[in-house]
Amino acid sequence: MRTILKTLVLASFVWGVAPALAGEKDVMLYKNPQCDCCEGYADYLRENGFKVTVKATHELAEMSREAGIADEFQGCHLSFVDGYVVSGHVPVSTVEKLLTERPDIKGVTLPGMPMGSPGMSGTREAPFEMLEITKSGVGGVYARE
Repeated sequence: MRTILKTLVLASFVWGVAPALAGEKDVMLYKNPQCDCCEGYADYLRENGFKVTVKATHELAEMSREAGIADEFQGCHLSFVDGYVVSGHVPVSTVEKLLTERPDIKGVTLPGMPMGSPGMSGTREAPFEMLEITKSGVGGVYARE
Protein backbone atom coordinates (compact mmCIF):
# COMPACT_ATOMS: atom_id res chain seq x y z
CA MET A 1 0.00 0.00 0.00
CA ARG A 2 2.82 2.41 0.89
CA THR A 3 4.52 1.75 -2.47
CA ILE A 4 1.32 2.51 -4.35
CA LEU A 5 0.90 5.75 -2.42
CA LYS A 6 4.49 6.82 -3.15
CA THR A 7 3.98 6.00 -6.83
CA LEU A 8 0.79 8.08 -6.96
CA VAL A 9 2.49 11.04 -5.24
CA LEU A 10 5.46 10.87 -7.62
CA ALA A 11 3.21 10.55 -10.66
CA SER A 12 1.10 13.54 -9.64
CA PHE A 13 4.27 15.59 -9.07
CA VAL A 14 5.65 14.70 -12.50
CA TRP A 15 2.32 15.39 -14.22
CA GLY A 16 2.03 18.71 -12.38
CA VAL A 17 5.56 19.93 -13.10
CA ALA A 18 6.05 18.60 -16.64
CA PRO A 19 3.74 21.13 -18.37
CA ALA A 20 5.45 24.04 -16.62
CA LEU A 21 8.88 22.80 -17.63
CA ALA A 22 7.79 22.20 -21.21
CA GLY A 23 6.14 25.62 -21.50
CA GLU A 24 9.27 27.58 -20.76
CA LYS A 25 10.76 26.50 -24.10
CA ASP A 26 7.66 27.38 -26.16
CA VAL A 27 8.10 30.49 -28.31
CA MET A 28 5.47 32.39 -30.28
CA LEU A 29 7.31 34.47 -32.89
CA TYR A 30 5.55 37.21 -34.88
CA LYS A 31 7.21 38.50 -38.05
CA ASN A 32 6.51 40.53 -41.14
CA PRO A 33 5.26 38.22 -43.91
CA GLN A 34 8.22 38.92 -46.24
CA CYS A 35 11.01 38.53 -43.66
CA ASP A 36 13.38 35.61 -44.25
CA CYS A 37 15.87 36.42 -41.49
CA CYS A 38 13.08 35.92 -38.95
CA GLU A 39 12.74 32.34 -40.19
CA GLY A 40 16.50 32.01 -39.68
CA TYR A 41 16.09 33.18 -36.09
CA ALA A 42 13.23 30.71 -35.53
CA ASP A 43 15.48 27.91 -36.85
CA TYR A 44 18.28 29.09 -34.52
CA LEU A 45 15.93 28.87 -31.54
CA ARG A 46 14.78 25.40 -32.62
CA GLU A 47 18.40 24.25 -32.91
CA ASN A 48 18.82 25.37 -29.29
CA GLY A 49 15.90 23.39 -27.88
CA PHE A 50 12.99 25.80 -28.24
CA LYS A 51 9.65 24.88 -29.75
CA VAL A 52 8.83 27.78 -32.07
CA THR A 53 5.55 28.74 -33.71
CA VAL A 54 5.86 31.46 -36.35
CA LYS A 55 3.01 33.75 -37.32
CA ALA A 56 3.18 36.37 -40.04
CA THR A 57 1.52 39.71 -39.33
CA HIS A 58 1.35 43.22 -40.74
CA GLU A 59 0.82 44.55 -37.19
CA LEU A 60 4.36 43.94 -35.88
CA ALA A 61 5.22 47.57 -35.10
CA GLU A 62 1.96 48.10 -33.23
CA MET A 63 2.37 44.82 -31.34
CA SER A 64 5.88 45.89 -30.33
CA ARG A 65 4.60 49.26 -29.10
CA GLU A 66 1.90 47.49 -27.08
CA ALA A 67 4.66 45.35 -25.54
CA GLY A 68 6.39 48.55 -24.37
CA ILE A 69 9.01 48.90 -27.09
CA ALA A 70 9.35 52.34 -28.69
CA ASP A 71 9.92 52.35 -32.45
CA GLU A 72 13.65 53.14 -32.22
CA PHE A 73 14.25 50.09 -29.99
CA GLN A 74 12.23 47.51 -31.91
CA GLY A 75 13.80 44.42 -33.37
CA CYS A 76 12.83 42.81 -36.62
CA HIS A 77 10.44 40.29 -35.05
CA LEU A 78 8.65 39.84 -31.74
CA SER A 79 8.68 36.68 -29.63
CA PHE A 80 6.87 35.67 -26.49
CA VAL A 81 8.42 33.02 -24.25
CA ASP A 82 7.33 32.03 -20.75
CA GLY A 83 5.78 35.39 -19.91
CA TYR A 84 8.58 37.49 -21.43
CA VAL A 85 8.84 39.43 -24.67
CA VAL A 86 12.00 39.03 -26.78
CA SER A 87 12.37 41.51 -29.63
CA GLY A 88 14.87 40.99 -32.42
CA HIS A 89 17.81 38.66 -32.98
CA VAL A 90 18.63 38.13 -29.29
CA PRO A 91 21.25 35.40 -28.70
CA VAL A 92 19.90 32.28 -27.02
CA SER A 93 22.31 32.73 -24.10
CA THR A 94 20.50 35.98 -23.23
CA VAL A 95 17.10 34.30 -23.60
CA GLU A 96 18.27 31.50 -21.28
CA LYS A 97 19.60 34.08 -18.81
CA LEU A 98 16.22 35.83 -18.84
CA LEU A 99 14.35 32.57 -18.21
CA THR A 100 16.76 31.51 -15.46
CA GLU A 101 17.07 34.82 -13.60
CA ARG A 102 13.37 35.75 -14.02
CA PRO A 103 13.94 39.52 -13.50
CA ASP A 104 10.98 41.81 -12.88
CA ILE A 105 10.99 43.21 -16.42
CA LYS A 106 8.78 42.67 -19.46
CA GLY A 107 11.65 41.30 -21.56
CA VAL A 108 14.60 42.24 -23.73
CA THR A 109 15.27 43.76 -27.14
CA LEU A 110 18.14 43.82 -29.60
CA PRO A 111 17.14 46.77 -31.76
CA GLY A 112 17.38 46.67 -35.53
CA MET A 113 18.92 43.85 -37.52
CA PRO A 114 22.62 43.69 -36.47
CA MET A 115 24.87 41.88 -38.92
CA GLY A 116 26.14 38.56 -37.58
CA SER A 117 23.40 38.23 -34.97
CA PRO A 118 21.52 34.91 -34.76
CA GLY A 119 19.54 34.46 -37.97
CA MET A 120 21.34 37.31 -39.75
CA SER A 121 24.11 36.96 -42.30
CA GLY A 122 27.31 38.94 -42.23
CA THR A 123 30.01 39.47 -39.66
CA ARG A 124 29.46 40.89 -36.22
CA GLU A 125 30.90 44.37 -36.08
CA ALA A 126 30.55 45.03 -32.35
CA PRO A 127 29.23 43.34 -29.21
CA PHE A 128 25.46 43.07 -29.08
CA GLU A 129 23.70 45.03 -26.34
CA MET A 130 20.34 43.64 -25.30
CA LEU A 131 18.22 46.27 -23.58
CA GLU A 132 15.68 45.69 -20.82
CA ILE A 133 12.04 46.30 -21.53
CA THR A 134 10.71 47.58 -18.22
CA LYS A 135 7.17 48.38 -17.20
CA SER A 136 7.85 52.04 -18.10
CA GLY A 137 9.59 51.40 -21.45
CA VAL A 138 13.06 50.45 -22.65
CA GLY A 139 15.68 50.73 -19.95
CA GLY A 140 19.38 50.00 -19.61
CA VAL A 141 21.55 47.18 -20.90
CA TYR A 142 20.47 43.72 -19.73
CA ALA A 143 23.27 41.76 -21.40
CA ARG A 144 26.27 42.26 -23.68
CA GLU A 145 27.59 39.57 -26.01
